[in-house]
Amino acid sequence: MANIASAQKRIRQTLKRTARNKARKSRVHSFIRKVEEAVAAGDKDAAQAALRAAQPEMQRAAGKGVLKANAVARKISRLSASVKAVAAA
Repeated sequence: MANIASAQKRIRQTLKRTARNKARKSRVHSFIRKVEEAVAAGDKDAAQAALRAAQPEMQRAAGKGVLKANAVARKISRLSASVKAVAAA
């Protein structure tokens, strides 16, 4: 355990930040899962609505540094392609 006050403060900050980032990442995964479930079910309207809800959440996570920007861009691209394929079918 840290004895110096600044080190103790850094530990407190790290714990808060870790919890916040974990919650954000979990939230993003939930949104992605909703899109994938709608695509698997073949529900075009639900898939499009879920993607519209997931996209800003994913980009916010990238902006906060929780997820890497290129990974988010790749996931959005793949999700939108799968939604588009459901809409075309």
